[in-house]
Amino acid sequence: MAIAATPATPYYAVIFTSLRTDGENGYGKMAEAMEKLAATQPGFLGIESAREGLGITVSYWESLESIAAWKQNSRHLAAQERGRDSWYEEFKVRICRVERDYGFERSSSGGQI
Repeated sequence: MAIAATPATPYYAVIFTSLRTDGENGYGKMAEAMEKLAATQPGFLGIESAREGLGITVSYWESLESIAAWKQNSRHLAAQERGRDSWYEEFKVRICRVERDYGFERSSSGGQI
């Protein structure tokens, strides 16, 4: 996975933090399907995810309207329901407006950009 290439600010981030239940129970397959589906949604900008006990997935969006549309997508609604029933002990969703965005990338020659 790579760091998402996001546009100039401002844009929005949805931070999904979770603690899983025991067992796979189809979670990986559904997570992959939801990432692919999200990428087809108007306003989607990118996604980053990590899991080591605590899971954190950050998706990036052009607007609050695009986030609301994604939340109401019928396939996403079904995945949300299954998450509450089977995959999560606990989760939290935070929606933020990104005001600043900067970073570092090592070039292939080992220097700084």
